[in-house]
Amino acid sequence: MIPGMIEIGGHPVGDGYPVYIIAEIGINHNGDINIAKKLIDAAVLAGCDAVKFQKRTIEVVYTPEELAKPRENPFGPTNGDLKRGLEFIHDQYTALDKHCREKGIAWFASCWDEGAVDFIEKFNPPCYKIASASSTDDNLLKYHRKCGKPLILSTGMADLPVIEHAIEVLGKDDLIVLHCTSTYPCKVEELNLKGIITLKEKFPEIPIGYSGHEVGLSTSLAAVSLGACAIERHITLDRAMWGSDQAASIEPQGFMRLVRDIRNVEVAMGDGYIKIYDSEAPIISKLRRVSW
Repeated sequence: MIPGMIEIGGHPVGDGYPVYIIAEIGINHNGDINIAKKLIDAAVLAGCDAVKFQKRTIEVVYTPEELAKPRENPFGPTNGDLKRGLEFIHDQYTALDKHCREKGIAWFASCWDEGAVDFIEKFNPPCYKIASASSTDDNLLKYHRKCGKPLILSTGMADLPVIEHAIEVLGKDDLIVLHCTSTYPCKVEELNLKGIITLKEKFPEIPIGYSGHEVGLSTSLAAVSLGACAIERHITLDRAMWGSDQAASIEPQGFMRLVRDIRNVEVAMGDGYIKIYDSEAPIISKLRRVSW
């Protein structure tokens, strides 16, 4: 394995390799398997490398008091109704797994508890994502490592000491770290994209990427130009749809532009060696008065 590079399902991820692009479906399917399939199709059409879901064991992640709180939603009058309504069960994940395989795109999930890891592990995902909210859960971090899969760690809601501790618990092997700010949607002035540079300098042996929750595409392209080797953005069919993450997501046409522009930025970055291109030769003869 080349230092600073890991493989996810056969895709090398790290400096010098194509940016690994993840379409975060998360809970934007609103509990509807058909919406989830449409989001997968949109990610495939855009040229993404993977889609990502979220998995929770509701009674473990949330307290009874939290689940009982009033919260009007499409599934009922309580927060518990909402949380349960958004969770896919085994048969639904089996259908999603089949759909992704047929479409030729990788999928994985961020698991919020140990039982969720066991659930997703049955589908043999190429890696796991550790959500920003879980970065301080040492037991959950260690539990992920038992699966022997590459891990992707988001750093929202964390300062450098928290990030350093999480990396100490996880170890640096087979790990990607994503710079992130966990506000939905995030203000541009709080993206702190230079944090990508800070993380690359602090952890040169770890591939560093970016997970964004802002509105628009330009800042994700800026992250690529700063050296992000992986980009994760939420995908939605319509930003006006019901759901807490929709407004911080990108619609299918926008995702197509994002992937296209990331690939263009990769090519445009070049190798840094300054030279005269053959295409410039006729311009030289036409415009330059003095040559040597």
